[in-house]
Amino acid sequence: MKTELNYINFSYQTNSLQEYNISLSYQLFGKDLFSAPIILVNHALTGNSDVSGKNGWWKNLIGENQAIDTNKYTVICFNIPGNGYDGFFIERYEDFTPSDIASIFLKGLEILKINSLHTIIGGSLGGGIGWEMLVKNPQLAKVFIPIACDFKTHDWLHAQCLVQKFLLNQNDEPLQKARIHAMLCYRTPESLNKRFQNKFNKDKHKLESEDWLIYHGNALNDRFSLTSYKMMNHLLMNINSDEAKLKKIKAEIHVISVDTDLFFSSSQIRMCFENLKNEKDNVFYYEIKSIHGHDAFLMEYQQLNNIIKSILKI
Repeated sequence: MKTELNYINFSYQTNSLQEYNISLSYQLFGKDLFSAPIILVNHALTGNSDVSGKNGWWKNLIGENQAIDTNKYTVICFNIPGNGYDGFFIERYEDFTPSDIASIFLKGLEILKINSLHTIIGGSLGGGIGWEMLVKNPQLAKVFIPIACDFKTHDWLHAQCLVQKFLLNQNDEPLQKARIHAMLCYRTPESLNKRFQNKFNKDKHKLESEDWLIYHGNALNDRFSLTSYKMMNHLLMNINSDEAKLKKIKAEIHVISVDTDLFFSSSQIRMCFENLKNEKDNVFYYEIKSIHGHDAFLMEYQQLNNIIKSILKI
């Protein structure tokens, strides 16, 4: 399995007309490039290109004999420029939009001489970038699987990202505090209440739920940069694919929602599906049942595996 970090370097002008030298990194898993159908995985907000193998953040979905079988497919994943995983950072993050990231990914595919994909799959922000890619190149993929995301950032999510922005721009432990707030949006009241049940940690003199939130804030601070988190939050805040062009996408579209998602609500995703269904025959809807909210796409692997297998017809 080829897991080394590879790089493509090129010049790019953003939609805001700013010039950048982009260092686009990516990883390949599974079959040799051009020897098998290619699946592009777009990572989520704090994810990266390491999607499979021992440390892969989606290893329960992608790997040998998994739903996305690396014995059958070539899997490629780009790092969103500025996520910091490859040491590349972007200070002026507001120069970029998800539309720019989609264009950069398309340029990467072009340089690699990948003219078509079997599947584009992505969760949350990654799925949003997938929508943007297919609006720009409607014939790029045979199958599109956006998970826990929509083609645009709706008002509720924009508001939560705005709170994140305020927290990230203050001086006292900004990343930790932003992550604590985000965790309350990724999960649900039912998820936290069922897990912790008001248990008090006598040694630490605090509720176990409080200790858990502080742990996640500190853990992200240790592995993620403030600059990168600001950029990823900005991108999540500004997904805005042209709705009028969605019907031109040639791929089968398999939208997957989570019934308790507080970020990309199932009702909004279902509305997108129903509107597209009036324009296209090859659009399908699935719903993960979970008390865990948005994070269910990183937790409910049995449900997700079953859905992906049915889509890819394994």
